Amino acid sequence: MSIPLIHYLALSALLFVIGVAGVLTRRNAIVVFMCIELMLNAVNLSLVAFSASLGDITGQALVFFVMAVAAAEAAVGLGIVIALFRNKQTVNIDEINILKW
Repeated sequence: MSIPLIHYLALSALLFVIGVAGVLTRRNAIVVFMCIELMLNAVNLSLVAFSASLGDITGQALVFFVMAVAAAEAAVGLGIVIALFRNKQTVNIDEINILKW
């Protein structure tokens, strides 16, 4: 007996909403990056669920590209956070104002 598609999509929507809420409410840059990763994983879950439901491998192949983008985003984002911490001594987004005139 397999799990219905709607359960996967509901879990994916819940994970995505938690990620969006975390991005909008948190002020720590590392937590914001973690919430973005959570949103990308929610999209991956829905892609795999649709792919399995339709019997097509295209969604599962697309997940690999999303995972590659997520890994690059994590590496570049962590590098930016480390550079900001070295210059400003904080990772609080409200206190980082280097783009202001």
